[in-house]
Amino acid sequence: MENHFTEVDIEKESLLKTINEFAQNKIIPDCENWEEDGTFPRKIFEELGALGFMGMLVSEEHEGTELPWTYVASILEELARHYAPVAAYLGVHNMVAHILNCYANNLQKSRWLSALATGKKLGAFALTEPNAGSDVASMKTNATKNGDRYILNGTKTFITAGGEADYYIVFARIEGSGISSFMVEKGAKGFEFGSKEKKMGYYTSTTTELYFNDCSLPADNLVGKEGEGLKHSLSALDGGRLETASVALGIAQAALEISIDYARERKQFGRAISDFQAIQFMLADIQIGISAARLLINNAAALLDNKQKANLEASIAKCFATDMAMQVTTDAVQILGGYGYMKDYKVERLMREAKLGQIVEGTNQIQRLVIARELLKK
Repeated sequence: MENHFTEVDIEKESLLKTINEFAQNKIIPDCENWEEDGTFPRKIFEELGALGFMGMLVSEEHEGTELPWTYVASILEELARHYAPVAAYLGVHNMVAHILNCYANNLQKSRWLSALATGKKLGAFALTEPNAGSDVASMKTNATKNGDRYILNGTKTFITAGGEADYYIVFARIEGSGISSFMVEKGAKGFEFGSKEKKMGYYTSTTTELYFNDCSLPADNLVGKEGEGLKHSLSALDGGRLETASVALGIAQAALEISIDYARERKQFGRAISDFQAIQFMLADIQIGISAARLLINNAAALLDNKQKANLEASIAKCFATDMAMQVTTDAVQILGGYGYMKDYKVERLMREAKLGQIVEGTNQIQRLVIARELLKK
């Protein structure tokens, strides 16, 4: 039989096989214990770095693997199918590395980028503030030039891997220049962390506030030029929304697989519940949603790979995929009935994890606003 697979197909399948085997061997055996203890599994990310997955958007020159977005989306989906918190942080870390890969100068890349790409150091993205989430214009964190240094003051909130990450891309306002990007290293004087937030889910993904109290940074910790921070954040958010959509898709796929297995095994009235049309239609609707989301994600990823504008498509993919995952996991709990509500079955955790996707990287209400504005421009 003629082989119709291209080299690209084979490479992608090889990467997905690697990530699947890694999850089976390194994540699945321990993730429930991490959930119970609230453990941030740093060693896992170091091992993912050794395999090349911490630098998926970094050039080979700086020890990255420089994968296309279509690969990145599929890898995050596959990892999230096994355990979403690890996939979600992997996306955040790669987003930080991507900003440096695109906008840092050569000296900065030599200082920070290779360590991020290999997983020796971990990154965090610090944009959100207590009173400035999607409303970036309300940002209060500020930076003042003082000789050959910048002095940062302000607070960031809901920061993934806060206290765990080594390098933080921090966005701050410079009077007269606008929002700018800074690299702040853990341990910098005047840089402190709040306590860990107690969350509905994602227990192993640490979330904290960041405090900057006259935090003094060398001038060469400015990434790019003064006033370019908004451009940096918006370019990162297109990719971040695609990553969030991919994680949601993996969560939904996991919920479908559990639902199918349960429906085949569970018997009522002398028959497997999979024989009942009510269950069959629920499973069919789940698959329809998953298939549609995957196409939307692949469309946005292909645009990014071709260096085309993708903010509309990324917002559509993020909005649809995360709403879909919330519905799918709710339906999965319903299919499993009382067992779906129990922690012994994975779907209750998947449902809690799916909810976060509708909130992060811009709530889905904000996504609809972005989509509408793009439509009205045309």
